[in-house]
Amino acid sequence: MENALALNHPCYNESAHHHFARMHAAVAPRCNISCNYCNPRFDCVNESRPGVVSKLQTPEQAFEKLVDYSSRLPNLSVLGIAGPGDPLANPEATFQTFRLVKDFFPDIHLCLSTNGLMLPDYAEEIHSLGIRHVTVTINAIDADIGQQIYAHVRYKGTMYYGKEAASLLIRQQLEGLERLVAYGVLCKVNSVLIPGINADHLAEVTSRVRNIGAFSHNIMPLILSPGSRFQQEGCRAPAPEETIKIQETCSKIMPIMRHCRQCRADAVGLLGADLSQTPEMLPAKGSLSQEQKQRFQRKVLAQIKENQNAPAKDWGDSVRVAVATRGSNVINQHFGHAKEFLVYEVKHTDIRLVGVRKVQAYCNGTADCGTGESASSQLADTLEMLKDCKMILCSGIGSSPGKELQKAGIIPLIRKGDIDEQLLECTRYLGYFSKV
Repeated sequence: MENALALNHPCYNESAHHHFARMHAAVAPRCNISCNYCNPRFDCVNESRPGVVSKLQTPEQAFEKLVDYSSRLPNLSVLGIAGPGDPLANPEATFQTFRLVKDFFPDIHLCLSTNGLMLPDYAEEIHSLGIRHVTVTINAIDADIGQQIYAHVRYKGTMYYGKEAASLLIRQQLEGLERLVAYGVLCKVNSVLIPGINADHLAEVTSRVRNIGAFSHNIMPLILSPGSRFQQEGCRAPAPEETIKIQETCSKIMPIMRHCRQCRADAVGLLGADLSQTPEMLPAKGSLSQEQKQRFQRKVLAQIKENQNAPAKDWGDSVRVAVATRGSNVINQHFGHAKEFLVYEVKHTDIRLVGVRKVQAYCNGTADCGTGESASSQLADTLEMLKDCKMILCSGIGSSPGKELQKAGIIPLIRKGDIDEQLLECTRYLGYFSKV
């Protein structure tokens, strides 16, 4: 990814997500469309999915939080607004937040994520405020498919339903995307992969948004919100292989994002290491100077630039490896504590991220951790999620889950340190033992 605006944005650059952090300001509660996979009335602090927040913020409160976090996190490079509703359905709070941040933090990227309904109306203001990163969720460009995804759309005081609602939304999304691209805004498109509805349609979405000028396409597996229409109707989330297959198809058309965590609307920190629910883990207040932050970010940016523009590879006969990490591109998480695994493909000295697999933590820190039917079920689900992997690298693992992994044909290895170095070392180990 050559665009300089992407280098230190963790969502726009796969290399950056190991090193750079973001803060989401939860200032936008209202939404103007209804998606059949969403239930805005359901909220759980333990969930990581779009639309979830612990507490709404005013623009002033969000700014105060940013002042606080900026003095603690040297890698904080992005202030984003992604909900819990739609930022452009809450234009006053959204743009006031960005105005407060713009002058005080000139080095922080301003970013918003929207369903795109109001994009044509606010494209000029987005540009004038210096918002250089916008993500638009486009699940379909065919209204016959779109009407299966959206229950209704509210536009300028009028409610629209069915195909009419989908047609309006799609038209606004594509027009808004075109306007932003013309302004030089870096646009990422998100699409929710919904088996049986838009799975075979997403390559068409990819082609269309690429032709308009989008920077990358993020194809995310469906998360069923409890109580949503799709959940009630028994819809299912796609299996990892389904997501990977469609991502591979679309990657032949344009760059595909594979490291998305489908974050909470109040997330803080590295992708995969959200600190919004554990602020006690943040460094002490005021522990960083502006000079220290700039020095840190310059050093990391120099490393990232060295790794850009790698040529395309043939990944046939590669080995898949799951990694437990809390971020920073190091193996630093116990198997039982992991709520997600990064899955990589390794071939000789080449490494690429395939995707992120969400799981339920096997260990919850209680005395009966890892025992009983619940733990067995959680472990079985994790094994099913990672069945295509040959190894798991983690900082620690109990004997019982370790044995179950081996029975399933997955080698658990306790490792610490740099992910890339350990991946290469451990796959060489695997190659050696496959020959003896």
